[in-house]
Amino acid sequence: MVVPRVTLICMLAALLPSPSTHAQSKAVARIGVLTLGVSPSSPFTEAFRQGLRAHGHVEGRGVAFEYRFAEGKIDALPGLAAELVKAKVDVILTESTAAAVAAKRATDTVPIVMAATALDPVKAGLAESLNRPGSNVTGLLLFGPQLDMKRLQILRDTMPERKTVAALVNAASPNAPERIAATTAAARTLGLQLHFVEVRGPADLDAAFRAAEKLKPGAFITISDGMLLGQRSRIVEFVAKSRLPGIFPERQFADAGGLMAYGVNIEANFRRAAAFVDRILKGAKPADLPIEEPAKIDFVVNLKTAQALGVSVPPSILVGADEVIR
Repeated sequence: MVVPRVTLICMLAALLPSPSTHAQSKAVARIGVLTLGVSPSSPFTEAFRQGLRAHGHVEGRGVAFEYRFAEGKIDALPGLAAELVKAKVDVILTESTAAAVAAKRATDTVPIVMAATALDPVKAGLAESLNRPGSNVTGLLLFGPQLDMKRLQILRDTMPERKTVAALVNAASPNAPERIAATTAAARTLGLQLHFVEVRGPADLDAAFRAAEKLKPGAFITISDGMLLGQRSRIVEFVAKSRLPGIFPERQFADAGGLMAYGVNIEANFRRAAAFVDRILKGAKPADLPIEEPAKIDFVVNLKTAQALGVSVPPSILVGADEVIR
C-alpha cells in the first residue's frame, strides 16, 4: 500500500517529541541551600553561584535553587532541612556545622556539600574520615592548623599589655565545645586570661554585651559561627562603642569596622564548593570525595579602626597582613 506523502509526514511528526515535551523532559538540577546565618543574597551565596557558572551551571538554564535561611536560629534548621528533602533537591549546600548536622539528620541519601564546617566532620558523625567520607556528606573545612592559636598570638603581639580577653560564643552551635577547648588552650599557652560570654541566638546579644562590659576586658574576640557572622554589624557596633580592640575569624568583621580578622576566606570556600556540586551532578558520590582544607586564609587589619581606638599596630604585624584598610 502506498501511503500519501502528507499522511506520511503527519505520522513521522507524531513520533517526534514536540518542543514543549522536549523542554519538559530536559533535566533540571535542583540545588538546596541551607544556611544558619548566611542569607540567600549574601556575597557567599553569590560566590557559590559564580563557581557554578564557571562549571556551566546557570540558574534558570538547567539549574534551580531552593533556599532555606534560618536567620540565626539553630532550632529552625531541622524543619528547613526536611523541607529541602521533601522538595526532592538533587544536592544540599550548607554553610555551617549546625546546618550540615541538620541536613545529615534529615537524609542519608541526598548528597550534602559543606561550604564550611568549624567542627571536625568525623567527630560530628558526618563522615567516616576526611579522605574517604563514606557517607552522603563532603565539602570544605572552616578551620585550618593552629588558626585559634594564630588569632590570639596576633592579638597578644599587637597589644601585649592587654591580657584579659572576652570571647563571644554561640553555645547552641555543635562546634562550640571543640572551639572553646582549642581557644582556651591557645590562651593558656600565650598567657592570656579568657572569659567566655555565651549566646544561643540573636536575641541574646544585648545581654551578652552587658555581661562583656562587666568583665572590663582589654580585648574582644568571637568564636567562628554562622549566626555571629550574620550579626557582625551589631557586634562591631558594640566593640566600637565600648572601645574594645578585637580580632575575628572572618574578614567581614574587619570590613565592617572590627580591628583585625584572621581566618578562612569564606567566599573562596563557597566558590570552591561549587566544584563539589558539579562533580556530584555529573555522577560522583560524596562518599568518595575527600573533605578538603580551607581554600584561602586572610589576615586583614583595619587601620582606620586602630586610629579610632588609639591602638598602634606594630610594623611587624602590618607587614604580615594580606590587606590593610586605611
